[in-house]
Parts: sequence; structure tokens; C-alpha cells
Amino acid sequence: MTQNTPLSSRTLRITSDVRQRVLSTAQLRAHGISAAQAAEQCRAGGPWQQPLPGVYVLHPAPPSSQERLRAALLYAGRPPASARRRVTAQVPGPRSGAVDTGYGEAMVTGLAALSLHGFAAAPPVVAMDRIDVLVPRIRRLRSVRYVRLVRTPELPAPVQLDGLPVAPVARALADAVAGLGDAFAVRRLLTEAVRGGHCEPAVVVGELNRAKILGRPQVVNAVDSLLAEGRALAEDRLYDMVRAHGLPQPLWNVDLRLPGGPHLGGVDAYWPAEAVAVELDTRAPRHSRLDDDRRQDEHEAEWSAYAARREHLERLGVTVVHLSPKKLRVAPEQQATVVRTALMAAADREPAAYVMILPR
Repeated sequence: MTQNTPLSSRTLRITSDVRQRVLSTAQLRAHGISAAQAAEQCRAGGPWQQPLPGVYVLHPAPPSSQERLRAALLYAGRPPASARRRVTAQVPGPRSGAVDTGYGEAMVTGLAALSLHGFAAAPPVVAMDRIDVLVPRIRRLRSVRYVRLVRTPELPAPVQLDGLPVAPVARALADAVAGLGDAFAVRRLLTEAVRGGHCEPAVVVGELNRAKILGRPQVVNAVDSLLAEGRALAEDRLYDMVRAHGLPQPLWNVDLRLPGGPHLGGVDAYWPAEAVAVELDTRAPRHSRLDDDRRQDEHEAEWSAYAARREHLERLGVTVVHLSPKKLRVAPEQQATVVRTALMAAADREPAAYVMILPR
């Protein structure tokens, strides 16, 4: 453990804990160190540095990734000037209880957040020229140096990663894509989000829609690929669920039709003896791809027709089981139980109407 030359009657130590190496003006003041004394330590050749306004790194070497992130959060999370006199920041220590980190409501978002979430398509934080930080819309701070403030009227609940508040994957993804013009980079990030099991397409598309970037050329095709990727993964999980949990083999991807009558629609799996159908709920993401009243009308008409088709099947005695991609991913055993229960209940139901089964 290395100890600085004392600046006051209190002892300030530099430890391996990043929270002790990167401190705000208020946190230094809690140690009895004034802004003037801190500035003196940051003079050319001095032992400290000031990477951002009101934030100090207590060593002269280039800040690490963790130090850059903490500095960004301390800058973005400092209280408004009108409230600073009422705030006493505490510096975390080995014996601390409830501690004010100094981050306020700020959280890392964008590519830096995706890097913390483990995305291979996101560069390491140390190589980033910019770190995005999500803050409430009412904050009046400005983006400065390597910190870009992203304002939002409603903050998501942060995820704690490496001791830092980080935006959830879908929100971080939308903020990252909003700043990218490279279609290939956008596609890589969206694909990894789904293929890596970080989140479902419906959630991603919802965040992209909220950010009003679905119509951008570099996003449109990537979203189509995202939905196709999500669909393929959901189908694979459905196959694995049936096999792993000993369910009888169904007919896969078939169309149902009344003899000499109307088309009843396609289903992902069908057990004809029990008249049980499984549909993967992968249509939901397109609900978010709306940018005008005409699309809203088209969407409502599409979903009205979908609901009517489902009701028609159920009136004919066909049990329709809806499974979501997320539930197949996180709780396949539970979903297998749902399907098995529907199959077993067939013996207690009235026989279903005869339907024709055609390959899809």
C-alpha cells in the first residue's frame, strides 16, 4: 500500500480499490482536502491528474478502464450546484456500511456498457474515445472530453457490473446503435445480443423504437436479420425442449386447413392425436416497428386476424399453446410441463374437428 504525502490532518491512501484512486472534489473535501490543494497536486509533474472537471485520479499514470469509467460516473453523477452544499459524499472504505458512491442516478451505457456486459463486438473500454453515460433529462451538465451524456426522461434499473451501475443490455444497445453509422457494426451488435442470449429480439426492437432509430438505413436490414436470428434460435430451443424432456415427436411446421374450407394458419408443432398446437410468439417484435398511423392500422388489422384465427382453432377443439423465446431459453423444463399438461388433458376433452395437415 502506498501513501501520499499528507495534505491535511487526515490520511489519504492510494489502494488497489479503484474507488480510492478516483475521487470527486466533494469526496476529497470529506478528507479535508480543498479544491485548491487538489489542483496543486495536478500541476505538471505532480502526483495526481484531473481527467474531468471535479474528478481526480490519485496517480500520474494513464487511467485504467475502470478508472475512466468511475471518473465518468463521478462527473455525471455529481449533484447540481444548488444542492452541493447539502451533500456530504463519503469515500468507500473497508469498514463502510451504506455508502454514497457519488454516482447519483448516472449509469454507463452505449458501447462501454456492452463491453462490460461481455460483448465481443464492443471494443475494450480502454480503447474507446468516448464513454456514454445515461442521466436524467433534467441534468444540465454538458458532455465533456471523453464523456458523452445521454439524457432520458425515464431511467432503467441499472445492472451492477464490476461495482459500477450499467444500463441493461437492450438500452445500452439502443444507445450504442444510435451513435453508429456502420451497418456492419450495427448488425454484429444486434446479432450478438440475440445469439449470445443477452436479450430477446422483442426487447431490442422495443428499445430501438423508443430511441426512434428503427428507420435508419443501417438499422433496418440489421433488424430484419435480428428477427430471423431470433426465430431460428427459438425453433432450435423448441426442438431441444421436445427431445430433452421426452415429449412425443410432433409434426413440425405445418399448416392446418378444414377439408374443403378455409386455411386455419400455420403452427410450429402439432400433435394430431391430441389436437395440440404450439406457436412460438416471435411475431411480437414487429409490433414495435411502427412509425406512422398507417402502420399502426396495419398492425392492428394483422393482430385482429391473428386473434380471430386462434379463436377459430380453439372452437374447433384444437388447443393452442403459446411459448415465448425467452421462456424457452430460461425455463425449458417449465415450458415442457405446459406442453405435456396440454397433451395429457386431451383425453378429457371432446374430440376435435377433423383438420387437414399440410407441410409449410
